Amino acid sequence: MERRQRGVSAGLLLLLYQISQVGLQNIPSVTLGVLVLNIFLFLNPLRPLTEVCLSVNEAVHRKNWQRFLLAPFHHADDWHLYYNMISMLWKGIMLERKLKSIWFAYIIAVFSVLIGVVYIVLELLLVIILDDPSYEMNCGVGFSGVLFALKVLNNHYNPGRVSSVFGLPISSKYACWVELVAIHLISPG
Repeated sequence: MERRQRGVSAGLLLLLYQISQVGLQNIPSVTLGVLVLNIFLFLNPLRPLTEVCLSVNEAVHRKNWQRFLLAPFHHADDWHLYYNMISMLWKGIMLERKLKSIWFAYIIAVFSVLIGVVYIVLELLLVIILDDPSYEMNCGVGFSGVLFALKVLNNHYNPGRVSSVFGLPISSKYACWVELVAIHLISPG
């Protein structure tokens, strides 16, 4: 995993601009806290990305369990942070208002860890099914898995809605899958 450049960059500036357009007073407390935590850790990472990313090799074989907690809150670069936090902003506003802050905070905490577990299980399955041990070395960071889970939850609470993905109207039921593919194409890894 490559190291990212630190400091203020285009993606971060655009994210801060978008947050200012929504207005801090309009962002529920847990959503704002998640945004602040991710931006803070982007500007002041606890460790280099190679020491926080989640992989089978590091988390399972070397029993480096802290990566389950660290990986979701670190981002590879400013655009990775931007796309994830813009998604968090909108999903957080909708879901936190519906579920209330304490329940939403609990969901974020649980999803943050469970997504890492699912990632590790999927990588282990790829190792077994494809008989390719290189999948043990794949190392991931970011909040995308949590956002995908939040999107599915949002679709559950708001059925029948239509979302706009790159300007295309798509049933919210399928939009999370289209977003997943789009995120992978825009920011692979």
